[in-house]
Amino acid sequence: MSEASGAPAHRYTAAVAGDIERRWQDYWESNGTFHAPNPVGDLADENTGKPTGDKMFVQDMFPYPSGAGLHVGHPLGYIGTDTFARFNRMLGRNVLHTLGFDAFGLPAEQYAVQTGTHPRVTTETNIANMKRQLRALGLGHDERRSFATTDPEYYRWTQWIFLQIYNSFYDPEQGKARPIAELEAEFADGTRETPDGTPWSELTRAEQSEVLDTYRLAYVTESPVNWCPGLGTVLSNEEVTAEGRSERGNFPVFRRNLKQWMMRITAYADRLVDDLDRLDWPEKVKAMQRNWIGRSHGAEVHFAVDGGNDTIEVFTTRPDTLFGATYMVLAPEHPLVDTLTTEQWPKDLEDTDSRWTGGASTPEKAIADYRRQASMKSELDRQENRDKTGVFTGSYAVNPVNGARIPVFVADYVLMGYGTGAIMAVPGQDQRDWDFAERFGLSIVRTVQPEEGFDGQAYTGDGPAINSANDSGLSLNGLGVDEAKKTTIAWLEEHGHGTGTVQYKLRDWLFSRQRYWGEPFPIVYDVEGIAHALPEDMLPVELPDVDEYAPTTYDPEDAESKPSPPLEKATDWVEVELDLGDGPRPYRREVNTMPNWAGSCWYQLRYVDPTNDEAMCDPENERYWMGPRPEKHGADDPGGIDLYVGGVEHAVLHLLYARFWHKVLYDLGHVSSEEPYRKLCNQGYIQAFAYTDARGVYVPAEEVVEENGKFFYNGEEVSQEYGKMGKSLKNVVTPDEMFDQFGADTFRFYEMSMGPFDDSRPWATKDVVGAQRFLQRLWRLVINEDTGELRVSDVEPTEDDLRALHKAIAGVRSDYADLRFNTAGAKLIELNNHITKTYGSADATPRALVEPLVLMLAPLCPHIAEELWQRLGHDASLTYGPFPEADERYLVDDTVEYPIQVNGKVRSRITVPADADDDAVREAALAEEKIAALLDGGEPRKVIVVPGRLVNVVP
Repeated sequence: MSEASGAPAHRYTAAVAGDIERRWQDYWESNGTFHAPNPVGDLADENTGKPTGDKMFVQDMFPYPSGAGLHVGHPLGYIGTDTFARFNRMLGRNVLHTLGFDAFGLPAEQYAVQTGTHPRVTTETNIANMKRQLRALGLGHDERRSFATTDPEYYRWTQWIFLQIYNSFYDPEQGKARPIAELEAEFADGTRETPDGTPWSELTRAEQSEVLDTYRLAYVTESPVNWCPGLGTVLSNEEVTAEGRSERGNFPVFRRNLKQWMMRITAYADRLVDDLDRLDWPEKVKAMQRNWIGRSHGAEVHFAVDGGNDTIEVFTTRPDTLFGATYMVLAPEHPLVDTLTTEQWPKDLEDTDSRWTGGASTPEKAIADYRRQASMKSELDRQENRDKTGVFTGSYAVNPVNGARIPVFVADYVLMGYGTGAIMAVPGQDQRDWDFAERFGLSIVRTVQPEEGFDGQAYTGDGPAINSANDSGLSLNGLGVDEAKKTTIAWLEEHGHGTGTVQYKLRDWLFSRQRYWGEPFPIVYDVEGIAHALPEDMLPVELPDVDEYAPTTYDPEDAESKPSPPLEKATDWVEVELDLGDGPRPYRREVNTMPNWAGSCWYQLRYVDPTNDEAMCDPENERYWMGPRPEKHGADDPGGIDLYVGGVEHAVLHLLYARFWHKVLYDLGHVSSEEPYRKLCNQGYIQAFAYTDARGVYVPAEEVVEENGKFFYNGEEVSQEYGKMGKSLKNVVTPDEMFDQFGADTFRFYEMSMGPFDDSRPWATKDVVGAQRFLQRLWRLVINEDTGELRVSDVEPTEDDLRALHKAIAGVRSDYADLRFNTAGAKLIELNNHITKTYGSADATPRALVEPLVLMLAPLCPHIAEELWQRLGHDASLTYGPFPEADERYLVDDTVEYPIQVNGKVRSRITVPADADDDAVREAALAEEKIAALLDGGEPRKVIVVPGRLVNVVP
C-alpha cells in the first residue's frame, strides 16, 4: 500500500517491512535457526549431544505444487502451524516443523501430454515458485528435512514400505501383520493347512504363489473399476459424473472387472475403528471415518436357489425383517448373475408383470443389455437415483424363514462393493426397496408396526414386530427390534440358515493407476506370470524416460478394450534380465504405477530422518519424535505427531490410508507408535466474493465498487456471490500482492485475526489495513518515526500497567496453546492500545512493557518482533524465547463491578472491594444515587446478591 507523501522517514511501511523481512529470513536461513536436532544420525547436534527436555512435532498436510502458485487462502494453515511452532520454541521445546511436497499427480502429467515437457521439469519449477512464496511468509521450517515425493531417494522408501506390506499377511488370531515367510513356513511344516488341504510340497510353484497371494496385504485381483476407453485409463469414483461419463473429456465410462493391485485394508477395519477413541481428533472427522468403515452387526443369511444347488449369501443388519423379504436383488457385477440367468423366461411369467423382462425375448438378452446400461452409470448415480430399474434373472430363491418362493432380480441400486453384492429386499422397511417393488408390481409386507398416525411408505422406525412367525419355532410378533434381531439370529444358526456376523462398508484399497507420473511398483513377473518382489538393493526402481506420457486411448464406446499404460511403451525398461538369487533370468516389470496417495501415507516418518540412507528412519529418532508418551498423554497413548493440521476434505481417504500403513509398520516392528497423528486440527477456509455481470460473466473482483449496498463494475451493476477463490472466478488474491502492499507480518496477523482457526471466513483486502495500523502503532511505541531512534526507558510501569500486561500474558499464552490465534491477536491489540493511550505521547515507553509485548507478538509476526528485539539491545534471536510468564499477583482484581437490576432492567452499576461480603454489596447498591431515587425512601421487598455478578432489587 502506498504511503502518503510527507510521512515520517522511519514509519513502518510496506517497504520498510519488506526490507526487515528479507533480512531476517536470510538470517534464519544462514544460522539454521529452525534446525531441530535429532537424537542420532546426520541431524544430531554433536556440540550439545542428545536433545533434552520437551519436544514438539508439528506437521502440515502435504501441499501439491500447483503451477498457479498460492492464493491467500492456501497459507492459512501454514501460518497457524508456524505460530504454534514458534510459540512452543519460545517455551523451550525442541520443535520439528518442516514442509515437503506431494508432487506426483495428474496435473503435471496432463501438462506433459499437452506440451511434451517432462513432468519432473514442471514439478520442480512449481516447487521452486512455491518455496519462494513460503519463504516470504517467514515460516520457521527446518529446510534440511524438506523433500518431494518425486525424489527417487524418497520414493525408494515408499517402494520399500510397499514391499513390507506385500511380504506380509494379517493373522487374525494374533490380531496383527506378520511376515509372509512365516506363513509359508507354517504351510511347509504342516502347522497350518492350505485352504483346500493339499500338502504344501505337492503344490506347484505357481499354485504356492497363488495361495500366498490370497493372504498378502498387497495383492493383484480382478476388481470392478471405472474404465474410460476414450482416456485410456481407470478413473476414481470422484472423476466420474452422475451421468456415467468422465469429468475430463466427457467420455463414456464403463464398469469393468480388470486386474488391479489392491491393499487389504479391510483386515484392519476393527483396529481402524476402535483406535479412533485413542486419538485427539475432531469428533466430526472420527464420525466420518467410522461411517466410511461402516462396521455393522447383523446376520449373514443363506437363501437357497429354488430348483438348483446354488446359495445366495446376504448380509443384513435387520434379520428381524426377514418375513418381509419379498424379492432379492443382485448387483449387475455379482458372480452368480450368469449362473442364475435362465435360458428362457419361466412359463408362468406371462401371469406376472411384463416389466420384469425389460422387453427382451430371453433373460440372457435382458441381462446383457441391462449390464451394459449399468456399466455406464457412476456408483453415486446408481445409489441416489429414485427411478429404479432392473430385470428378472428368471430364477427364484427360497426365503428361509417362511419358505416363500421369491424372484431374483438384477438391479443397479445394489453395488458389488458393499456387503455381499446381494440383498434381501424388504420394501416395508426400506424406501429404495419400496420404490423398486412399486415399479415392478412386487408384494409389500410390513414386519414392524408403524407408530400411530404414520401414513408414509416404507417405515424405518422402531416398533413391535408384526407378521413375523412360522411353524418352526420362530415367532417375533410383539418383540422390539433388538430382541427380534437376537431371536432371529439364534433361529438361523440353529437351523443352518445363517450366522450372526459383522460386516463393513470398507473395501480393499484400489492401489494401481494406468499413468506415468507415479511411483513404479518394485515388482517383476517371470515367464510364468508369477510376481516377484525386488530385493532392497535394487531400489529405487526409477521411472524411465518415455516419448509419450499419455496412455493408449481407444474408441470411446469400446467397452471391451483394456488399459495400456504409458510405461508399457518403454520396452527397454519393461523387459529386463535380473538375478533374483537363482541366476540371470528374463522378467517383465509391472507397468502400472502407485496412486498419488502412496507418498503421503508415511511422510511424517521421513521428516524424522530425511538423510538416512540405511533405513526409512532410525528407530531412536522415531521413538523420540513419535513414540508413545503415557506420562504426558495417558496410559493408552498410541503415539504419533503432536499436531497435524489440514483440510477436512482429507478426513477419510488420506487419513485412513496413512493410519493403515502405519499400523502395518508397527506390527512388523519398524515403528514404536501405533498411530501416525495423535492430535488433528482442521483449519477453515478463506473464501471470497465473486461478481458476475448481466451476461453471467465473471468480472475482476478487485475492480468492483460498492455503493449504497449495491455493486458496480465500470458503472454497471453486477451480482455478488460467495464461495471459493479461483482464477475462473476472477477473484484470486495472491500472497505476493499482500507482501508488496503491506508486508508478510501484516498479512500473517490479518489471516490469524479473521476468526477462529477452524472456521471459514471471507477475504476482504480492504480490511488488511487494520492489521497494518496495529503494527504501526506498536512500532511507534518502540521507534521514533522521525529519527529512527529507540524511545524506551527504564521507568517503572504503574500498577494498572502491570495488571494489563499480565492479564494479556496469561490470555495470550492460553490462546496460543489452544490454537486461538484470533483471540491472542485481540489481546495484543488491547494491550497495545492501553500502552499507546498511556505512553504514546510521552517521551518514552517503559521497557518492562515493551519487551513482553514484542515477545508475545513474535509467534504471529516474527520479522518485526525480531527487528524490535534487536533494536532493544538484544544480540540473540528471540526464536527461543523466553516467552513471558504471568505474575499471579496481577491477575486478581482488587475491585468488582456489579450491575444493579431493578425489575429486571440494569439501572446502575457499583464498584466494591473484591472481598466485600453480601451485606456490604447490598448496602452499597441501595445507597447508589439512582437506585435510592427509584426507591424514593421505600424499603425494597427483596434484594438478591449474586456474588461477583449482579445485584437484583425488587421494589
